[in-house]
Formats: sequence, C-alpha cells, structure tokens
Amino acid sequence: MASIIDGKKISQQIKDELKEEVARYREKGVSICLAVIQVGNDPASAVYVGNKKKACAYVGIESLAYELPEETTQEELLALVKELNEKKEVNGILVQLPLPEHIDENVVIRTISPEKDVDGFHPQSVGALSIGQRGFVSCTPAGVIQLLKRSGIQIDGKECVIIGRSNIVGKPLAMLLLRENGTVTVCHSHTADLKAVARRADILVVAIGRAKMVDADYVKEGAVVIDVGMDRDENGKLCGDVDYASVEPKASAITPVPGGVGPMTVAMLMNNCVETARRENALSADRTI
Repeated sequence: MASIIDGKKISQQIKDELKEEVARYREKGVSICLAVIQVGNDPASAVYVGNKKKACAYVGIESLAYELPEETTQEELLALVKELNEKKEVNGILVQLPLPEHIDENVVIRTISPEKDVDGFHPQSVGALSIGQRGFVSCTPAGVIQLLKRSGIQIDGKECVIIGRSNIVGKPLAMLLLRENGTVTVCHSHTADLKAVARRADILVVAIGRAKMVDADYVKEGAVVIDVGMDRDENGKLCGDVDYASVEPKASAITPVPGGVGPMTVAMLMNNCVETARRENALSADRTI
C-alpha cells in the first residue's frame, strides 16, 4: 500500500515557515504586498483568488484585490499592470487566468515586470530557469519538487517521467527535475507506446488534463506517482488524471486529489512573494526553500 503524500500538511509547514520569515521582515520595517487582478466572474477563478487572499492573510502578506468586469478591455488591463509595475510598495503582481477571450494572455504576461512576476510565467523567468539562473519558478512545478523533497523522496539519479508538456507544468517541471539530477522524459499525445515509457518511471508525474486516464498499466511497481490533474469524474466529483483506486496499491507513494499538489501551488506563490523581499534585503540566510 502506498504512503500518501499529504499536500495539505506540507503546504501548511511551508506557510508556517514563511509566516515566521515575514514577521522577521516586519520587525525590520519591510512589508510585502501582492496585487491580484481578476477579470470577469469565472467561479473557479473566484475560488482560487479567495484561497490566495486567505494565504496572504495567514502568512502576513498584504494583498490588493482588483476585481474587474468581464468587458474590461485589454488596454485597460495593461494600463493597470503598468501602473502596478511602477508602484514600489507592490512586490508581486498576479493576473488570474484564464482571461476573457478578447484579451491576449501572452501580451498581459509579458507586460508584468519580471521582478514582480510571482507566477513565474514571464518569458524572462522561463528563460532564467532553462539556463539555471535566478528567477521566479512557476508555482505548481515548484510545489511538486517540495512535495518530493519534504517527503524524503530522492530525485538524484532517478528515472522521472512527466506526462504532459504544458508551459505551466510539464516543461518547467522537467527543468526543475533536471536541476535535481533526475533523468527526465517528457511525454505527450504523440509519444509512441506511452504506457511502456511511463512504466520506466521511478517518479511519474501526470499533468495531462484527462480524468483518471492513468491506471495501473502505466505504473511500475513501487513508483512514486504525482497527480497534478484537477478534473471531474462521471459523477461530477473532483478527481485527478490518475485512477487513484487502481494505482495506489502499486505505487510506493502517491498524491491524492484533492489534497495533494493543489495546496502546494498556493504555498509556493506565497514563497515567491517572500522571495521578492529576499532579493532586496539581507535576510536571505533565513530562507527555508
């Protein structure tokens, strides 16, 4: 039976560590502020934004909320982002995705200052990661690495297979696993004999966006399975990309959905916000991540 990798517990540990770090900054007169922009009334986005606000309040980070109507033009949104780029009191800027169809997400992401790109989506942040330089790392992949490390799972020398090549998860996670000396294979819809490739994995990460697609046939006995998916099954119940009931008996460790990778994304966003202060102040020796 697999050990359960508890994302709620590990994310809480990280937030507690960050709370202490933020308190030390506050004692020195340093405040940290995250600006969150939401365009429209997408229910899922509203939940995500609410979770981010709660996390900010817990850690001690100030949050500024900009809730804009659906009909907000791209020019108006870009003007707000540019205004926040110039505000010294704002450390991080997050534009909640997805945006309405009439707004080009890529243009918006490129407009955010790389120094305030706490989502880690700016091309400069992605480029820095790819060549091993300092920059913000997208929160979900960073959260996966912390789940593995804090669960005592060795990455160095292990065969790591990622199913999914998105810019937000698959590609940056491949870079992070390489940085930890994993041997990495990235699979996608054109991969020949996907099951055979997946069965090579000591660490299998699934981020494909298809409910319960990966069953026991994809998994080597004793593999660590990380499920990044957030889907709904045929009954409308929240589930992942992994068929948990099928895979759990075969894995050595597995993340549940919910309660696995999801909470880590918000925790790592908080870490990136604190990172903005680390870069400007002399408390870098206190960092925990």
